[in-house]
Amino acid sequence: MDVTTLAVALISVGGTLGGTLGGAVLSQRASRAQAAEQNQRADREQAEERTDQALQAKRDLYALLNTTARAYRIAARDAVRAAERGESSEPTVLDAAKDAWADQYAQAQMALPKDVLEVASTLNRALGVGYLVVKQLPSSTDLDGAYARAKTWFSGSMSDGVYLLRVALRHDLGVEVNTNFEQARMQMRATLDSSRRHLERLLAAERIQAPEVN
Repeated sequence: MDVTTLAVALISVGGTLGGTLGGAVLSQRASRAQAAEQNQRADREQAEERTDQALQAKRDLYALLNTTARAYRIAARDAVRAAERGESSEPTVLDAAKDAWADQYAQAQMALPKDVLEVASTLNRALGVGYLVVKQLPSSTDLDGAYARAKTWFSGSMSDGVYLLRVALRHDLGVEVNTNFEQARMQMRATLDSSRRHLERLLAAERIQAPEVN
């Protein structure tokens, strides 16, 4: 084999090896890029899944908060109507509704944003006064007036308070967005607070006037 032939053979072998090595490097790079893309896609999917789960958990919490608030108001309203008709009502129904709301409200306090929590807190105080309205009915010195006051409270201010909570929850979820909601929220909260304080004063005065039970 002469020098020229040997050189050609070496060049040919070198070209083959170089092509093979180059192809391997390119293949490795492509594999790494594909793996990186798959990892990024997996990370995005996991982040989206976590976001979806968090949103669903929030929806579930809001739905239960709305449900327990409505159930509490309805149980109190029904207790008033039953008492006015002279029917015996089951106190455990109202107490169970009260406890269910208290449990749900306690959980919500750890998760609600500030503006929604303010609405829930205002409603919580109003519901608490509503409970006192029911419990204080038997000792009222003016039963007709007490029944009228109770029915007005639960069908008026209390109903508005539950409605405000529902709208606030839907607004926060982006289901029902109103550009004027902030102003309306503040006005409705102030009205509910004012009505509650007025009712608290009436109940306190009535307790003072109530005859002592020996």
